[in-house]
Amino acid sequence: MIVIAALFWAAINFLTATVHSYDSLNLRHAALGVGEASFGIFAPSLLADYYAPDQRNRVLTIFNVAIPVGAALGYLVGGTIGEHYGWRMSFIVSAIPAALLAILIALFMKEPARGASGDSAASEHSKAKLEKGTILSLIKNPAYLCSILGYAAVTFSLGGISWWMPSFLQRIDGRSQSSAAYIMGAITVAAGLGGTITGGTIAQRWSRTNSKALYLVPAISAAIAVPPALLCFFGPHSLTLYGLGAAIFLIFLGTGPVNAATLNAVRPEIRATAMAGQLFIIHALGDAISPRIIGAVSDRSTLNLGLGSTLITLLLAAVIFSIGSRYAPPLHSEQTAVAT
Repeated sequence: MIVIAALFWAAINFLTATVHSYDSLNLRHAALGVGEASFGIFAPSLLADYYAPDQRNRVLTIFNVAIPVGAALGYLVGGTIGEHYGWRMSFIVSAIPAALLAILIALFMKEPARGASGDSAASEHSKAKLEKGTILSLIKNPAYLCSILGYAAVTFSLGGISWWMPSFLQRIDGRSQSSAAYIMGAITVAAGLGGTITGGTIAQRWSRTNSKALYLVPAISAAIAVPPALLCFFGPHSLTLYGLGAAIFLIFLGTGPVNAATLNAVRPEIRATAMAGQLFIIHALGDAISPRIIGAVSDRSTLNLGLGSTLITLLLAAVIFSIGSRYAPPLHSEQTAVAT
């Protein structure tokens, strides 16, 4: 499925170079989202089968580092190629990495045994099938629910900030459109990369002595992101960018741990379903609605207050993750053996 997803999105990228209308472009980008989302569901599930519960945070942190790095390379390589050879060539070249990735996975990666990475004995022998009660079991799983709902609240904030911050920098900080977009992109890549690595490292060390760390790191990161975000939205203009960078850095601290928490909260045979549920919820309740809500608040007051609504969801995320820490499963094999 990973190979199919990668080949699919490589083909869509390649075919995007042939579009001649907005509708065609929109359709291909929608299809691209399907391919990338599929990869994002299957790849973490596969990684969870390769690594024990106490190592998944480290692995998924590395996996998620690829997001800001890939975004930066996309802007850099795509922009350079587009400037010299035209925008169509940028899409053609962007298809190459996914195609190479699919070939390498097909040739060299072996499918791991389900649950062989150190999950509970009850899970190791589970059959890889989708049971009728799978969705119901996820809904009744407090550790899983807190993980995805807390992540949705964070995504609401981050998605809304990413969407409206360039406009904020233009209106409030007096910057040009190109300057605002460049600054926002640069800060997101740098702070996102630094935050992801730092948060993953902290959670990995803390989880050696505390199995709740995968929930507590996202909880703390969401809470302490509020003061710099407050400074960014309502403070003096001279501190706007400093507050923005600090807030994004702190928000990204929980990226690796929260994905590891989601996978550790469910049985091996339903991990892909669990990741699909997470992906749906964080977008449906997160960045799919936050730009509209922020815009509606801004229309009735100011953009400052609109963006200020993201502070509420950051605090909500901190509360949800804190509740989830009560239900955090054990991370280490000896703990798991005792629990089993």
